[in-house]
Amino acid sequence: MAEQKTIRLKIRRQDGPNKSFRWEEFEIPYREKLNVISCLMEIQKNPITAAGVKTTPVVWECNCLEEVCGACTMNINGQGKQACSALIDQLEQPIVLEPLTKFPIVRDLMIDRQIMFDHLKTVHAWIPIDGTYNLGSGPRMAEVKRQWAYELSKCMTCGCCMEACPQVNSRSKFIGPSAISQVRLFNAHPTGEMNKHERLSALLNEGGIADCGNSQNCVRACPKEIPLTTSLADLNREANKFAINRWLRK
Repeated sequence: MAEQKTIRLKIRRQDGPNKSFRWEEFEIPYREKLNVISCLMEIQKNPITAAGVKTTPVVWECNCLEEVCGACTMNINGQGKQACSALIDQLEQPIVLEPLTKFPIVRDLMIDRQIMFDHLKTVHAWIPIDGTYNLGSGPRMAEVKRQWAYELSKCMTCGCCMEACPQVNSRSKFIGPSAISQVRLFNAHPTGEMNKHERLSALLNEGGIADCGNSQNCVRACPKEIPLTTSLADLNREANKFAINRWLRK
């Protein structure tokens, strides 16, 4: 009888933020069209290592399971990816799973992405409305602008761009390419454009656009293929124009 195929996973485990980490290997039966989440669910049912040692279920996070929420992002074979869309048949084994390194760890593969949402608040990534009553239909966006703006709206704050960016580290306050790209999105909106000065002003503060090192890792790491470097270049120009105009007005 032919030997049954198996899937071997090497997972970095950590019981808490201040705990030391360890590596555990697991082996599960192979099935076609499995993704990484499916493998983690199999381990959860029977948390026994490849050496036959009983352990605790691996902790991870997931929501949509269709590459929209960004919650299941982790380092898979050294690259930030969504575990829901990472297919086993396309990965080299043993499959090495690690948490993202640029975010505080909660436990095992679960990390805290709160800093990304804080950065969205910093750059005022929203469109304010006057009251809760019906304001009627707003101004229409030109189709040419809508097409590229829609690409920016695909951002799911997954953290892949932050993980790949060398400027995002413990020694820097750089807010990262995702928040900066959202500034371009909201400044392009006919209503959001009225508050563009607030967003551009935020980009001129510490950790803003000037801290970008132009490594261009972010655009290669983005799972949604968002043109992040185009946004960074555009906002670098807009922020400099805004800074000069602000200085001249003084």
